[in-house]
Amino acid sequence: MNASALDVFFFGIYPYLASVVFFLGCLIRYDREQYTWKAGSSQIMHDRKFRIASIMFHVGILAIFAGHFAGLVIPYELWTWLGISLPAKQLIAMGVGGFFGIICFIGLTMLVHRRLFNPRVRATTTLMDTLILLVIYAQLILGLLTIFVSTGHMDGEVMHDLMSWSRYLLTFRPVQAVEYIHDVHWIYKAHVNLGVTLFVLFPFSRLVHIWSVPVGYLGRNYQVVRSKISAAK
Repeated sequence: MNASALDVFFFGIYPYLASVVFFLGCLIRYDREQYTWKAGSSQIMHDRKFRIASIMFHVGILAIFAGHFAGLVIPYELWTWLGISLPAKQLIAMGVGGFFGIICFIGLTMLVHRRLFNPRVRATTTLMDTLILLVIYAQLILGLLTIFVSTGHMDGEVMHDLMSWSRYLLTFRPVQAVEYIHDVHWIYKAHVNLGVTLFVLFPFSRLVHIWSVPVGYLGRNYQVVRSKISAAK
C-alpha cells in the first residue's frame, strides 16, 4: 500500500520542521532570554513524596531516552555484530522499557497530581508547564501501550521498520523513510508523532534546562563554610 499524504507529511516532512524549530528556537532563546533558561524548580515547596517522585521520573525518563537512542539510532549491523537478533532486541526493549516506563509513570503521575492540585505549586505553574507535563504523560502512556501491541508480533520486524525509518531520516532520505513506517500500527505512529511534537515544544518550555545539565558539579571542589566566630579567631 502506498503512503498517504498525511504519512508523507507527518513522518517525512514534520520531523525536519521540528528539528529546525528545536535547534533554532533553543539558540534564539539562549541568546535573547537567558533569564528564562532554567528548570523553574518548585523544590522549595517539596515534601518527601515529591523527592521520591522526582527521582523516579528522572531515572525512568533518562533510561527510556537512552533506550530509544540505542534502539533507533545505533545501526542494526552493530546489534548483529554483538550477536543480538531482532526478536531478542525487541524482547530486551519490551522488558527494560517496560520496567523503566512503569517507574517513570508512577513518578510522573505523582508529579502531575502535585502540579495540578497543590495550590502553592499551581500558583507558580504556567500554561506551558502544564501542557508539556501532560504531553510527556500522554507520550509515556502511548509508549507503554506499544508494549502490549508488540506482544502480537515478536519477530522484531516492526522494530526493524522503525529503525529503518529513523536511519533514512537521519541520512536525509525521507521518501524511503516513509515507506518503512506507513504500514505500522497506528499506536506506533501516534507515539512517534507525539515524540516529534515534543521537540517542537522544547524551546518554549522549561525543558531547555536539559542543555545545561551541571556535569561539572560532580567534580567541583568542596565549599568552605566558616562561621563568624571561627573567622574572628
